[in-house]
Amino acid sequence: MDAPLAVRARGITKCFGDVVALDGVDLEVTRGRIHGLVGPNGAGKTTLLGLLLGLAAADRGSLEILRTPVGRAPAAPDGVAGFVDGPGLYPSLTARQNLAALAALRGGGRNGKAVADALDRVGLSDVADDRAGGFSLGMRQRLGLAAALLARPRLLVLDEPANGLDPAGKRHVHGVLHRLAAQGTAVVLSSHRMDDLEALCSEVTVLATGRVVFSGPLRELAAGDRELDYRLLTSDPAAARRTAAATPGVRLPDPGPGHGPAPGTEGSAHLVLRARVPALDALVARLVGDGVAVRELAPVVSPLEAAFLALTEQQRQPEGARR
Repeated sequence: MDAPLAVRARGITKCFGDVVALDGVDLEVTRGRIHGLVGPNGAGKTTLLGLLLGLAAADRGSLEILRTPVGRAPAAPDGVAGFVDGPGLYPSLTARQNLAALAALRGGGRNGKAVADALDRVGLSDVADDRAGGFSLGMRQRLGLAAALLARPRLLVLDEPANGLDPAGKRHVHGVLHRLAAQGTAVVLSSHRMDDLEALCSEVTVLATGRVVFSGPLRELAAGDRELDYRLLTSDPAAARRTAAATPGVRLPDPGPGHGPAPGTEGSAHLVLRARVPALDALVARLVGDGVAVRELAPVVSPLEAAFLALTEQQRQPEGARR
């Protein structure tokens, strides 16, 4: 049986005057999964997140959230929480006071235990009585997440939740989101960071110019047999270059006149080459056979980012060039 859906959108269109922000968007978000939303600036991500949070209504199409049809008036069913464009906070209030005020506005009273639990879950207990106006960007993001958790959401919608987080804060937030998904909450998040998507998401939707250009499992997006640039470090760079140049399907990109070596390779023994996976496998076998040790081999750009760039670039091309 198919897993139950938290979001089902069909043909969603949203315009702002003459600007088409979303153009016939279909979206399915499964309960208990973390679904990534990615696209260039202006692709429609924030608009779509706003529709899910009930901050705006679609002009055309159908939207069902937590099995409840959403009409033409901006509204979101109970069980939906999150933020877009950063969380709304009272800078003169402490973290604890912000959450207590929000709990009271939602009709839950000033539940001190729920507030303390939410702060603890996002790792802000130590600064609970500090004013939010003095918080860093990452701390404000975590406080916004705590505010969303107060609602015990079944659908959590987040705009760049890892923005401004240091490595420890990011690991903490990732853990919170993974635990929520394991408990059955659907999470929809936008991010420009491919490493965050890879670490968090099982499903992803790619938007470009208001349209869906891919939607499905993350592994399918990154699995294409594309030619990628790889950074190679060996025990004998000169021999590696000769072997790479003689291996079918492997190219040594020319940086062009007036350009230096590839970024990150200046003054190093790294070799940057371009190949598909089968040709790369053949190169490694040849190097080992020649007695050249392979010490590092990694894509310059992750397969996920390469797929994203290819999809969005194709969408930006004129119709006649997309064949």
